[in-house]
Amino acid sequence: MNKPAKWIVRHRDNARAVVCSACGESTRILTRADGQDVVNFHVTHILESKRHYHKKCNEVYYILEGSGKMELDGETVELTPGTTVYIPVGTRHRGYGDFKTVVVGTPAFEEADEYFD
Repeated sequence: MNKPAKWIVRHRDNARAVVCSACGESTRILTRADGQDVVNFHVTHILESKRHYHKKCNEVYYILEGSGKMELDGETVELTPGTTVYIPVGTRHRGYGDFKTVVVGTPAFEEADEYFD
């Protein structure tokens, strides 16, 4: 476990943007690399993500803009601005359409905790 950070303040413009293997372009505003492993906070633009799951990380998606769909263990739900989706550990999921979402993960996301089948 990392030593907890006292606090972290970061504007989105100062956060690292990465291309994710599963989801698309993600701005990683709060991550495990910040010295805490409790939570991550990302803003991700999804067009077509790959079906995947996590063994450790629960996720919450909050749709900011755009629209699309998300598959959750074979069921499909509609996504529009204001929609919140809770994805517990082990849920196979993927999003598609054209939307921007906040992704909160707990414990904080690790690259090694992304599984494809």
